[in-house]
Amino acid sequence: MANLREIRKRISSVQSTQQITKAMKMVAAAKLRKAQENILAFRPYAYELRRLIAHLSAMTEDVSQIPLMARRPVEKALLVVVTADRGLCGAFNSNIVRRASERLREYSDTEAELFLVGRKGVEFFHKRPVTVNGQKINFFNELNFNDAVELTDTILNIYREQQFDRVEFIYNEFKSAIQQNVIVEQFLPFVPDEEIMKSPRQVDFLYEPDKATILNNVIPKHLHVQVWRILLESNAAEQGARMTAMENATDNAEEMIHQLTIFYNRKRQASITTEISEIVSGAEALKES
Repeated sequence: MANLREIRKRISSVQSTQQITKAMKMVAAAKLRKAQENILAFRPYAYELRRLIAHLSAMTEDVSQIPLMARRPVEKALLVVVTADRGLCGAFNSNIVRRASERLREYSDTEAELFLVGRKGVEFFHKRPVTVNGQKINFFNELNFNDAVELTDTILNIYREQQFDRVEFIYNEFKSAIQQNVIVEQFLPFVPDEEIMKSPRQVDFLYEPDKATILNNVIPKHLHVQVWRILLESNAAEQGARMTAMENATDNAEEMIHQLTIFYNRKRQASITTEISEIVSGAEALKES
């Protein structure tokens, strides 16, 4: 049975941990506000660009002439797995690596490799018997658009060399501070949104030099934008998951402190009662003698 000193020491330890988790929650909340503003401001631009390309694709007679849209038999696939560089964010990273592992099993008849973005994904998969084609870490310390461009160009070069026939991104989409959705999204070959393509166009345009040339130039820029959106989504989802995890940890610490305090008071009361009983028994013994 723990003595009173050990219980006091444990209460003090839990209180120190609670202060840390509370501070981490506040930091994550501040980062979440900024990340949420960034992704909400950028989404309309990314979606409108996707809409423009979809309408342009619908008016192009033969999109198979466009290298990034041409489909070929899938003999080898690349999965770009986006995790965080840090932990302490609940199931954020574990949900991603679990879905990536499931996707690898779904490609059992096709050769598949991984491209890892984020330190936690690197740490997880380097211990597993999987083929890692490349990795990028420390993206999320200081996110900037140039990182997205560099990552996109790396993947485009690999795809243009026909090392892979399909590229997919696996990432967490931000919904709210307490909800993130794991998304598996085909990146290459580029497939325009079919619903947008079928929707009626309000305005027709004149294109120069021609639609195919414009698509060849615009699609890589659009992919830069989409990767930047994915990084923003993942960053916002990470901060939301971390804030929620630290809030739960703080509440659990409060409950543990409460229970330990009750246990400490009961044990202290029992100790005092025992001491009083011993004093009374000693006094009675002196009287009898």
